[in-house]
Amino acid sequence: MPDQLDEIDLKLLAELERDADRPNVELARLVGLSPAATFNRVRRLKSSGVIARVVARVDPAAAGFALQVYVAVTLARHDETAHRRFADAVRAMPEVLSADWVTGETDALLWVVARDVSELQRVLLLLSSRGGAQRVMTLLRLEELKPRSPLPVAPAEAQAPARPRRRATS
Repeated sequence: MPDQLDEIDLKLLAELERDADRPNVELARLVGLSPAATFNRVRRLKSSGVIARVVARVDPAAAGFALQVYVAVTLARHDETAHRRFADAVRAMPEVLSADWVTGETDALLWVVARDVSELQRVLLLLSSRGGAQRVMTLLRLEELKPRSPLPVAPAEAQAPARPRRRATS
């Protein structure tokens, strides 16, 4: 954890991850600072890159995207040109909500949304034809098991529950 984050910064980050839409006055009350000091700290956290961006999380199903799938992709070739080609193809598809390069048998893991099966099929075909995918494995997302959690910014020793100590037996 960077040295520049103090206890107030950690509280601010936790509160902003819980609800970034709350008014600055309420945020200031929650962390025990004046609204001006809170505003300045949040601005510093944004300008330093600790807060990458503030966004709304839209529920894909509520917005009409009935299908949510994870797509594991293995590329046919593993060189810079193939990686760039695949990355460009993925970035051009608005249905791909997120994509990460991963290690192991799979090269990339994507989160894709579609309104129906034909839209999903079009995305999968584009990944194969324009993206240079050799193998595309699709996993249908059934339901959320655990929502995205706030980043555990508190020091590790503050998060772990204390273990009871055993008494030495004589």
